[in-house]
Amino acid sequence: MSLRDTDLLGHGAAGYRVSHYDLALATKPATGRLSGKARLTVVASAADASLALDFGPFRIERVLVDGKPVRWTHRAGKLRIRGRFLVDTPFAVEVRYAGRPAPVRTRHWGEVGWDELTDGVIVASQPVGAPSWFPCNDLVGAKATFRIEVTVPIAYTVVANGVLASRTAAGSTAVWTYVADEPMAPYLATVQIGPYERVLLSSGQLLAVSGGLLRAAQHDFARQPKMMRVFTDLFGPYPFAEYAVVVTDDELEVPVEAQGLSIFGANHVDGHRGHERLVAHELAHQWFGNSVGLADWQHIWLNEGFAAYAEWLWSERSGGPRAEALAARSRTVLASRPQNLRIGDPHARDMFDDRLYQRGALTVHTLRTVLGDDVFFALLREWTTTHRHGTVVTADFVALAERHAGRSLAAFFDQWLHQPALP
Repeated sequence: MSLRDTDLLGHGAAGYRVSHYDLALATKPATGRLSGKARLTVVASAADASLALDFGPFRIERVLVDGKPVRWTHRAGKLRIRGRFLVDTPFAVEVRYAGRPAPVRTRHWGEVGWDELTDGVIVASQPVGAPSWFPCNDLVGAKATFRIEVTVPIAYTVVANGVLASRTAAGSTAVWTYVADEPMAPYLATVQIGPYERVLLSSGQLLAVSGGLLRAAQHDFARQPKMMRVFTDLFGPYPFAEYAVVVTDDELEVPVEAQGLSIFGANHVDGHRGHERLVAHELAHQWFGNSVGLADWQHIWLNEGFAAYAEWLWSERSGGPRAEALAARSRTVLASRPQNLRIGDPHARDMFDDRLYQRGALTVHTLRTVLGDDVFFALLREWTTTHRHGTVVTADFVALAERHAGRSLAAFFDQWLHQPALP
């Protein structure tokens, strides 16, 4: 059985789509409480479509459709709105709510979504954490534009998706407003709050970090502008208006990508660029996973395989080991581990297994050796251009690769993606 969004805690629903989220939030990190007004632009596919939004255990104060109160229920993580809706015509759904947000607890991936730092907030929602802070249709392929407004105590900095449209201060609070015009999956939406300093690494590249980590972080991310140039050459134009990196004062198990920004923990900054491969990995996700998104989670190797391979590309373009040497090391490690994972259709528990990342990267590298560099990199640039801000499945990539190769690659992709044994 293929892995679908509905396998992930039953999130997501058919019958409607959201084209825009307008979120107005207010929070005080010291109390942990959040109040919000979410205004969604919705299009229903049928007049009696069931409007079921994924949403955490907040106190709901009001639900309106086109400004009028409607009947609704809220239980088991679903906000169900009743009524007859206009078909194929946008209408507004407004939800006002309050409470103390908490991350979504999952069986396989720990806690995901809105979480408290020692002093601030981190939102890392992959794959099902978005309902921890706003009502949404939590499907990986359900992209929408966003406006995110956050009111916080004036001492805090807010970083969110898109471009900072305004920051206004009034008394003891400040309102930060971000606009993301490029469509985005709900799991990639994020808000980062902390006592951060904002510094530019280069035009369009922001670093947000506390003063105690500033010097080390500036050193560790100093080559990111060059990395951006390399990836733009290899993958095509950067797909968003800006790119931000947030470094929290807390330690994180792994860095986390969001759309147009990435989040690193204090443990990923050492002043010696000891984690630069992770900088490359998260930046590459802006092309592979964020701009070129997934139609469903079954195809996650398209995200993680290409981001892991970008680590190897950066290594060989920056004076480190070449990709073939890193591929050989990866193959040795994979050969010593259990051969029971089909990366083209993994079980939910294996979505973030390191073997999926490494075998995905090895698949991409082997395809490069089959096609040759000229054809391979032309394929990557067409892939990111054709599907810019869209969603894809593995069959889309196979078809494009075969067109560039001029022959069938069915046996190749079957071996690498759908057979558990390492070819």
